[in-house]
Amino acid sequence: MADWLVEFPALPRETLLEIRRTIDGAYREFSRSYGVAIEDFFDPLLQFMIWFEQLLLNSPWWLIIVVVAALAYGAARSLWMVAGVAVAFVLIGLFGMWEDTMSTISIILVCTVLSIVIGIPIGVMMARYDRAQSSITPVLDVMQTMPPFVYLIPVVMLLGIGRVPGVIAVVIYAIPPVIRLTNLGIRLVDKDVLEAADAFGANFRQRLFGVQIPLAMPNIMAGINQTIMMALAMVVIASMIGVKGLGQPVLKAITNQYFTMGLLNGLAIVAIAIIFDRVSQAYGARIQKHRGAGH
Repeated sequence: MADWLVEFPALPRETLLEIRRTIDGAYREFSRSYGVAIEDFFDPLLQFMIWFEQLLLNSPWWLIIVVVAALAYGAARSLWMVAGVAVAFVLIGLFGMWEDTMSTISIILVCTVLSIVIGIPIGVMMARYDRAQSSITPVLDVMQTMPPFVYLIPVVMLLGIGRVPGVIAVVIYAIPPVIRLTNLGIRLVDKDVLEAADAFGANFRQRLFGVQIPLAMPNIMAGINQTIMMALAMVVIASMIGVKGLGQPVLKAITNQYFTMGLLNGLAIVAIAIIFDRVSQAYGARIQKHRGAGH
């Protein structure tokens, strides 16, 4: 039987090597030409991240717990939530993971804010223009199915090791949910409500900020919730390129087979994820309940 009927007729090895060399060479040339300019562009972000991390690290531990507990109560209006947050942070501190936890929280908050600032306008654009939705949706599909490790390769080649490449990789990995659910939430707004807004003479800006976004807020909050969860899931992987936080001890534990270290730091990540998840969900539910009562 002919070989081509048994084995798939792949391109010749020399051709594949030439394609790879061409793509790799083009990206290296791009990195050399524009890498410095891109680093300068992201320098304000790096300075802010350093400042914010130092702010959390240098603040008294009790003040951090009080502020986080107050935010949790403001979002959920639940004393049980406040107690759970306080206990989780006290245990994290007792087991010597306070500094890594503050570093992790700082980068997660920065990544979440960036994802919201970038993602919500893209979601609004997708909701307004069907052509934008049809062209952006395949990109989001690729972003959500691409293995997380792959995100590290281009950003490291372009910007090296450090916080900024980690933030870029985390944002790319975590931003699709807030985009998708913003688009979905705005599209699900009742047409009768929009017609009523048009009848009162509302322009696009008034209709968007006064009607569509408020009514879509539960969906948007669900998107933000999922974005936070995905950002936390990326923390361990991002530690491979120098992102400080709870991911580095986990990576060290994997490398050196330190079971207890890995377990404790993994549980700390889980605790932060649960806190963010419960608080954001409670806030979204409270918004929805308040809006339902208003109607």
